[in-house]
Amino acid sequence: MKRLRFVLSLCACLSGAAHSALAAEHLPGLDADLSRTSVSGISSGGFMAAQIATAYSSRIIGAGIIAAGPFYCAGSTGSTDFQKNALSFCMAPVSSAVTASGKEAFRLAQQFAAEGRIDPVAGLKRQRIYIFSGANDKTVKTRVVDETAAFYRAADVPPAQVRYDRNPDAGHSIVTANPDDLPCSAEEPPYINNCGFYQSHVLLRHIYPGLTAAPATGTLHGRMVRFGQREFLQGTRTSMDASGWVYIPASCEQNRCAVHVAFHGCQQGRSKIGDLFYDWTGYNEFADTNGLIVLYPQVRAADMPPNPRGCWDFWGYSDRNTFFTHDAPQMRAVMAMIDRLGEPRAAHP
Repeated sequence: MKRLRFVLSLCACLSGAAHSALAAEHLPGLDADLSRTSVSGISSGGFMAAQIATAYSSRIIGAGIIAAGPFYCAGSTGSTDFQKNALSFCMAPVSSAVTASGKEAFRLAQQFAAEGRIDPVAGLKRQRIYIFSGANDKTVKTRVVDETAAFYRAADVPPAQVRYDRNPDAGHSIVTANPDDLPCSAEEPPYINNCGFYQSHVLLRHIYPGLTAAPATGTLHGRMVRFGQREFLQGTRTSMDASGWVYIPASCEQNRCAVHVAFHGCQQGRSKIGDLFYDWTGYNEFADTNGLIVLYPQVRAADMPPNPRGCWDFWGYSDRNTFFTHDAPQMRAVMAMIDRLGEPRAAHP
């Protein structure tokens, strides 16, 4: 059933029918509690989660980093060919001797913070971090993800605040317990694999201690809103799609709720796999139970800037000098979306 849904979603995207069925709204103001904002992501989305959680560490309380390397991975190797670094040192290095260094990435983060290009690194110490790698992941190997853990050790994040799960079976994917999803070790679209647990629930319970378990499936009581992303974009090289999505639990229409940003991976945006990432990976069920707004910004494939797989920018295709800083086109857009959610409910209904 899930594979059939994937095919149908893909066909709808290719035909354009699904896009025309819903008109994009303005992202609403929801008086969200932005002091409890967190992020997570898979693959390029995991790199983006690590990137934005470091660049804006004073505003992000936690990050879930699935199958991804540390902040500024592509720039922490000594080579200036960032794209090559991203494809080799930061994804599938042949040995640990040629893997990007988490310790060096943190040293550079300290330098960028001293220059005022990112937030002070002291903010990292209060964050709660979930890290995940699968032993069968051939796209972003475990030795790269190990350096993500090394980055947070270098930042002196207390060990109790960092959870690093290594799964002996998992391939390159975000994990669910849906029997209709791909097998746990798979390495193919839509990169949503059944390993017997909902990873979104695990990482959110780590980031937000004390929240309750949520059902894997069931009737949701909120609304999924398609909103226009273009009002948040500056410049022409963001590779961001025209629309993004946000899930708003019914309780968040009246109460102040935290915001979690979920970044899809390469080839996982709506233009590639339809609604599977934001509808079927478990985030919404957890959000519904615990009163959590989930923002799903979207990137799509582009010829200019060159982004054929629809990846988030962790090597500089938007701007090699700023992609990891407060001036990064993509991160600036996402932070503006977060700010919008924190505005009064009367604004931008």
